[in-house]
Amino acid sequence: MSDAIADVLKWLDSRKDIQSLRAAVCDLNGIMRGKRIPVEQARKALEGKLRMPYSAIGLDIWGEDIEGNAQVFSTGDADGLCHWTGRGILPVNWTAHPTALLPVWLADDSGAPYLGDPRRALARILDRYAALGLTPVTATELEFYLVDPTSQRPVGPVSPVTGRRLDSDAALSIDEVDDFEAFIHDIYEACRMQDIPVDTAIAENGVGQFEINLNHVPDALRAADDAVLFKRTVKGIARKHGFAACFMAKPYGERAGNGFHVHFSVLDRQGRNIFDDGSDQGSDTMRHAVGGLLAAMAQSTLVFAPHFNSYRRLRPRSYAPTAVAWGYENRMVAIRIPGGPSAARRIEHRVSGADANPYLVLAAILGAALIGIERQLSPGEPTGGEGQGLALAKLPPDWASAIAAFETGPRVAEIFPDVLRDAFVACKRQELNTFALNVSDFEIETYLESV
Repeated sequence: MSDAIADVLKWLDSRKDIQSLRAAVCDLNGIMRGKRIPVEQARKALEGKLRMPYSAIGLDIWGEDIEGNAQVFSTGDADGLCHWTGRGILPVNWTAHPTALLPVWLADDSGAPYLGDPRRALARILDRYAALGLTPVTATELEFYLVDPTSQRPVGPVSPVTGRRLDSDAALSIDEVDDFEAFIHDIYEACRMQDIPVDTAIAENGVGQFEINLNHVPDALRAADDAVLFKRTVKGIARKHGFAACFMAKPYGERAGNGFHVHFSVLDRQGRNIFDDGSDQGSDTMRHAVGGLLAAMAQSTLVFAPHFNSYRRLRPRSYAPTAVAWGYENRMVAIRIPGGPSAARRIEHRVSGADANPYLVLAAILGAALIGIERQLSPGEPTGGEGQGLALAKLPPDWASAIAAFETGPRVAEIFPDVLRDAFVACKRQELNTFALNVSDFEIETYLESV
């Protein structure tokens, strides 16, 4: 690590235009929280001497402390140590002055990992794979909308080429990609600077909706880093171009939601894909992994759909699943086995919305798959289409049900440490209660004088 620190300091010394850094940790909601520090404090941060409250991990979506949070009241809101993750120093060029992000994760004063940190939860799952000589290879697909930042409600952006506001779907439209080429180019350039492996970009099904895929990497922790950094980058570049980038699961009630699809396979010590047996169906091990994913899916839905708005996306005939099901080349179910060469046999997990925390999503997916592999769980028969008429188990239909399922789920307890599980439940319950206290304009219009 000392050589890596020296490299970072050398790079900073060459960038006289950078006068401040952002040292940040990712909280349970996937929001980066941290400090602006002078560039002169870079060595202190890189050597793990910067401190931050443990409670910063568990703030609610509005940045409020969680009522009764043990990390606040029983410990006096104690600080933990910020350890550099080792992920470079990431230049940021969309702020008023050039800066750079220093990603950190939390440890206690002894140097032991703080298990309430979402990144630590994923690392713990990957340690279990490594102990078996296995390496997950992971790729992510993130969808987002560009919207007009001056509007109170989401509306399509104005095309920088035609000057007209987007008002219709344009799935796979090359013209729409071309019209927003300057924005997309800057995303790719910023990702190149941060070593985020961006792949293809397409116009998606919604007004001003895009999807940009990230390449497979044989390091799921890095894949989650990439997804977190990608979301932050897209938001920053969008503002630079006069747009806002929206990763809400369902910003428009009548249009497509934003998904966060995860593709993964698993390599053994010899680098062989254990999901490949030379057939189109994939190996028994692959089906066992699917069995684990299905067994844990309802209990872990809160991870994939963590917000009030998330449950607007999980609707029938919306390309977002509502049932615990799997199938081959079937985008209507939660777990899809894509076609193609057997050597590339993999699983696509389609439940999560783009509003979810990538560290928690990958921990939930890879943790459940490992349970299935270790216990040789059967996934049952694959499903064709949406599975209409089949007696399929369902995902929790609403936020409150998902919170309860996560809190009591035995599979979830095997995947996530107690301190993180308890904090996540407390966070989500506080957010749910806050939403319950706010009466919408539509409710007032509907009920004020009619009941």
